[in-house]
Amino acid sequence: MKPIADRLARIEPFYVMDILARARAMEAQGRSIIHMEIGEPDFPTAPGIVQAGIEALKAGHTHYTPALGIPALRAAIAAGYPADVRPEIDRIAVTPGASGALQLIMAALINPGDQVLMADPGYPCNRHFVRLFEGDATAIPVEASTGYQLNAGLIQRHWTERSVAVLLASPSNPTGTLIPTDEMAEIVKTVERLGGVLIVDEIYHGLVYENEAVTVLSHSADVFVVNSFSKYSGMTGWRLGWLVSPASYIPAIDKLAQNIFLASSTLAQHAALAAFTPSVQLELEMRRKIFLERRDFLYPALLELGFIIPVKPQGAFYLYADCSRFSHDSQAFALDLLERTGVAITPGVDFGRHRASQHVRFSYANTIENLREGVSRLRKYLRTN
Repeated sequence: MKPIADRLARIEPFYVMDILARARAMEAQGRSIIHMEIGEPDFPTAPGIVQAGIEALKAGHTHYTPALGIPALRAAIAAGYPADVRPEIDRIAVTPGASGALQLIMAALINPGDQVLMADPGYPCNRHFVRLFEGDATAIPVEASTGYQLNAGLIQRHWTERSVAVLLASPSNPTGTLIPTDEMAEIVKTVERLGGVLIVDEIYHGLVYENEAVTVLSHSADVFVVNSFSKYSGMTGWRLGWLVSPASYIPAIDKLAQNIFLASSTLAQHAALAAFTPSVQLELEMRRKIFLERRDFLYPALLELGFIIPVKPQGAFYLYADCSRFSHDSQAFALDLLERTGVAITPGVDFGRHRASQHVRFSYANTIENLREGVSRLRKYLRTN
């Protein structure tokens, strides 16, 4: 048989999947596992959304929709943005998760060899989406001094004649940090001046705990914005997201959507309409406050144990911790911790190369009781090593 395509050599698996597979096997054997590795809300989808899905099925909403999504959902998404920067409905595309949105954007922008700048550490699929379309994902090392985010100076310094776009995430995975709005404004100006395209992942915008998350649309309409119903709305398994596109790209986005996935799930689209209702919004806000309580427990607890977390995360549900006091091999550390204590965490090597072997990611998408138990097991483990 013909060998698989060369591009697969540059697309890496999730290392955390080894952790998760082993954790599931241990659970099947009766071991107690504290999951702090999984990047999804532990809450079930809000009942109002589930009921809307049931009603959609009863009403016979089981056929294809337009490739860019049902008009009612596109209108609801648009209305969720501040009135002074609200995008036109025609600029919104509903997609199979944020991943579908990013694939459409990369397919529309990238020619073979084109370069997309992004932060290291960062969400691993971002670089893989670039590589899928034969582009060059250039991961720029970032430190606590910039909040583990790119800034205008770093973008200017690393821009080359092959660069076509910059991909940001605010709040980010794995660090949970936000790009300040004044810095975002400078980034927008810099990318425009360089002749590139700015893509901003805002999927954790609903899960911000101190400063308000200001959409990049406040600075420009000529940017791509990616969002999702997975994190704030708790609809991970429904696989539904969206993008806001510059108007000039919409014909290409529409054509690509028709060909790549034809349309997003009809059931999920009708269910997602309920995410904007007052009763569901109230429940989602209560859940956000629970995530805040968890962060405010786990962050100081990890510091007390000896992990180094220079920047307190402002959003998402992750803590990216320097574990170099205990190990310089984050994958081996995570595997040993799982085997000996039943605490599952994610090795930093999933998120890039910059000091990745010295970092691990903790997810606090788990109950406060389980987090307390996880910290207790961690404390005993570290004392005996």
